[in-house]
Amino acid sequence: MRILETPRLVLRQWQEHDAGDLFDIMKNPSVLMGGWEPHSNINISIDVLNEYVASNERWAVALKDSGKVIGSVRVYPDNNRGKFNAKSINYVLSEDYWGNGYMTEAIKRVIKYLFEEENIDLLSAFHYPDNIRSARVLEKCGFEYEITIEQGCTRYDGQVFDAVCYSILKTDYYRK
Repeated sequence: MRILETPRLVLRQWQEHDAGDLFDIMKNPSVLMGGWEPHSNINISIDVLNEYVASNERWAVALKDSGKVIGSVRVYPDNNRGKFNAKSINYVLSEDYWGNGYMTEAIKRVIKYLFEEENIDLLSAFHYPDNIRSARVLEKCGFEYEITIEQGCTRYDGQVFDAVCYSILKTDYYRK
């Protein structure tokens, strides 16, 4: 996974010493609007961290000045797009850093990388209908609302929710 930088952030591979930062992010139920189960102890975070390292599809979002990990960005294949070279993205940010533009900054950098260096055709993202913060990040990054899929996703506890889909095409990215 390539290291990406922004003025305030470094997006890099997860490392073993990030377990404490991951636990700080993932123990907070407010952060887990993406459907993940809150981590009840550091051992869960260590197990998840090991999966992150092994999969190599998720960046740790770290503050450039301190190295503290404040979030995560995952990019994975979007296999629902037929002929397109398509990816999907999801992300999480520590509540302590909400409202400062960090995730918008990170996602804009990932978008640039995916379209300009990985040459993808389309990038999609999903969120729950009540996750207005995620919708705002996507809109600020140039994504457009595509569709709401009724009963489109299942949370860790089995509860089913609608899935709001946004996407951005390569042609739209280069037009902006």
